[in-house]
Formats: sequence, structure tokens, C-alpha cells
Amino acid sequence: MVLSLTTGCASTKEGRFDAQPATPTPTCQKHQSQEPGTRYTDSENSDPMSVLEMMRFYTANGAKAYCDGKPATATDRQWTRLYRALGGDPSHVPTGN
Repeated sequence: MVLSLTTGCASTKEGRFDAQPATPTPTCQKHQSQEPGTRYTDSENSDPMSVLEMMRFYTANGAKAYCDGKPATATDRQWTRLYRALGGDPSHVPTGN
């Protein structure tokens, strides 16, 4: 799965990534509650700022444990697969994601 970033702006709000904006330097990460939406996955209509926010978060925090101590959910794994598909370093996400 190869995805590319474009300069288009996604009009859909579904599938938003939670980059924990209230905690600029989190010590752990929260589970994602929504699957990646078209703002991240539609190569023609993606929202570059949303994609970059997700990439930045995983680069800085993706290898941190989840705050509840549980493993990644299926939704979390969708996000980490997207991160890697977009060129993210696999060492920045937990093993097995």
C-alpha cells in the first residue's frame, strides 16, 4: 500500500488522529478511537497538515507504551501501518504493529 501526500484539503472529518494536543510531551500514548480516514489515506484529497501531525506524533511518541498498559488495538495497528506505509521509521512504533 503506497500513499502519497497532495496539496488538496480533505473535506471529510471522519477518521481523525488523536495526537494528544493537550499533552505536548506525553509520557505514554492513548489508544486511537477512530480508524484512519480519507484525510490521511486518499492520495488525491489528503490533508497534508493532518498527515504531518500524525507522522510527527509517531516519530516522537510512537514507541511509548499505552497509558492503560494494554497492547495496541486493531485500530492502533491501522494507524501504525499507515505511518510505516508513508515512510515512517518502524523503530518509532511498538514491535508487532
